[in-house]
Amino acid sequence: MSTRRETVRQALTGCTGFRSAQDLYADLRAGGSKIGLTTVYRALQALSDSGEVDVLRTDDGEAVYRACDSEAHHHHLVCRKCSTAVEIEGPAVEEWAAEVGARHGFTGVTHTVEVFGTCAECARS
Repeated sequence: MSTRRETVRQALTGCTGFRSAQDLYADLRAGGSKIGLTTVYRALQALSDSGEVDVLRTDDGEAVYRACDSEAHHHHLVCRKCSTAVEIEGPAVEEWAAEVGARHGFTGVTHTVEVFGTCAECARS
């Protein structure tokens, strides 16, 4: 793994929520890194392609990233306020996606499901 990609991966490690490329870039630069924003985007894409980070799109279409805790297929429960994310399983969703695909003659069906709400900590605030 390249040093720059490892730098970006380490910046995501320990984050409880999803972070934008711009947020990671700002954190890295504040920490003294000379990494460029384009390099951050490239590293995030490579990490996403390899399954090391999860990516989702916010309501306004921005891609945000999080270090992946699990190699198995999973979904996320994401706080709308603080972006804290919890990895969740969804066996009913898996069955539904396979069934819908088969009913319509599709094979190799994949899906992405993200569930949004407000975490307990933000709800108390």
